[in-house]
Amino acid sequence: MSAFPVTLTGQSNVRLWAHEHQIEQAALNQLRNIARLDPVRQVAVMPDVHLGKGATVGSVIAMEDAVSPAAVGVDIGCGVAGVKTSLTASDLPDGLGALRSAIEAAIPVGFKVHMQQVRTRRFGGAVERQSNHLWEAAKGLHANVSRAMDRAPKAVGTLGGGNHFIEVCLDDGDAVWLTLHSGSRNIGKELAERHIATAKGLAHNQDLPDRDLAYFLSGSAEMDAYLYDLRWAQDYAAHSRAVMMALFRGVVAEQFPQVAFTDEINVHHNYVGSETVDGAEYVVTRKGAIRAGSGDLALIPGSMGTGSYVVRGLGNPASLYSASHGAGRRMSRTAAKRTFTVDDLRAQTDGIECRKDAGVVDEIPGAYKDLDSVIEAQSNLVEVVTRLRTILCVKG
Repeated sequence: MSAFPVTLTGQSNVRLWAHEHQIEQAALNQLRNIARLDPVRQVAVMPDVHLGKGATVGSVIAMEDAVSPAAVGVDIGCGVAGVKTSLTASDLPDGLGALRSAIEAAIPVGFKVHMQQVRTRRFGGAVERQSNHLWEAAKGLHANVSRAMDRAPKAVGTLGGGNHFIEVCLDDGDAVWLTLHSGSRNIGKELAERHIATAKGLAHNQDLPDRDLAYFLSGSAEMDAYLYDLRWAQDYAAHSRAVMMALFRGVVAEQFPQVAFTDEINVHHNYVGSETVDGAEYVVTRKGAIRAGSGDLALIPGSMGTGSYVVRGLGNPASLYSASHGAGRRMSRTAAKRTFTVDDLRAQTDGIECRKDAGVVDEIPGAYKDLDSVIEAQSNLVEVVTRLRTILCVKG
């Protein structure tokens, strides 16, 4: 059983699921800055915590009548999706290169987008209704993102780069799972940056310890505008994952016509919710954290090729009903490129069908914390349903 939480030294409203000596000093300073903001009531810190812009990645913040855009991050609605298939390891060919090529042909990665907006009608009524609602609601977005909006429809159902991935995995019983990790692409970033700039200009934010923690107050036009755009970007990200998973399923069904799929898991880990904690209503931001309410199913992925855990939330109020979003970086991308070589990448991804070139060395497993240890640290937040091990990984 987890020995956590512990309280951050000198800051009783911050609960940690990691020991202070395991957290970089800059991130600890960041957590103290967050906790001392006037509207902040509670902060829960996940075991994958690391330094972020303004707010730490792996932090859950309950604010009273306020919200800080940096406590969500710029990739609004970033999250993961997964689906179990009826296939098992014995159904797969010895080599998975052809399957990876087919996935990369169907789903643009990196900076690429679709040639035209994906027609969602073929994916069923729910996905089509999502699409219709999304583009109707887009008419009310921040006026200064019109150029980004020109590209946004074609970016639905695309992966992006960085730590985003598409994977084929095997669970503890050798059943095949399809998983992916993506966000709101450039449009979410554009919206977030504009609202952060607006918040920095407000009078009550002029004496903050970190200007990146600028926040909006409930009842203000600025907060209303931010929440509208944020909720739209969250919907955009979830819809994009649904479309991408539909395309992914299509590729798999082409190669394995006998396949069937279970219900899909699709969860955010950069988002805002209005929630009740200890009988009080708060604006809760999760930046690199998932909701882990009692019975909530979710995915907690590791790094490139190290698999994921399917988990079920235990509904622990001490963590603001939250858990980690992944393994969490243990070094920056720049440090990873200085530390590791392509040969290291090949060794650490041995047996996995994936890119093994200099362009993804910063995503090498060694640049991340150990996923098993992260899961162990939060045994009072989630229970493990199954462990997924990666056999194919697509990166941007």
